[in-house]
Amino acid sequence: MTQNSFPVIETERLILRVPRIEDFEAWAAYMADEEAARYIGGLQSPSVSWRGLATMAGSWTLVGFAMFSVIEKSTRLWIGRVGPWRPYGWPGPEVGWGIIRSRWGAGFAYEAAVASMDFAVDQLEWDDIIHSIHPDNIASQKLAQRLGSTNRGPGKMPPPFENSPVDLWGQTAKQWKSRQAGR
Repeated sequence: MTQNSFPVIETERLILRVPRIEDFEAWAAYMADEEAARYIGGLQSPSVSWRGLATMAGSWTLVGFAMFSVIEKSTRLWIGRVGPWRPYGWPGPEVGWGIIRSRWGAGFAYEAAVASMDFAVDQLEWDDIIHSIHPDNIASQKLAQRLGSTNRGPGKMPPPFENSPVDLWGQTAKQWKSRQAGR
């Protein structure tokens, strides 16, 4: 299903769609949460958060993909950003995730990541997918494992994150499809 030629993906509990300006307030609050922002670039002021939202929305226009805004169906609230992402200089085509703290532990990141992995493999035709995860981010490591990804070792991020440690987790499209077929 598409809206304005951009994809809209519905899962059991979520709507994944292109970021919109009405997402800004929740997006900025998310990036102002020290714990939630710890492993995704750190705290951001509202002006920097606005640029982040605009970057994701603009990437959809420029290259046809970026992280989706994650909307909880039952409340219609913006609860995070999950999806395909590969800015210039990135170590590979990534499916990343970030969910607001009040929804941690409910399986929303996993549900959105599965839909995003399917989108990356089936629609974008990616043959390999990574997840850039800080070595201390145990929750994201567990999610990557649940998705079937393995730790490929240390990676190098582009500026301004070149001094941040990161492990590259990932799997091939063939591995993903094989895992999905077995479900």
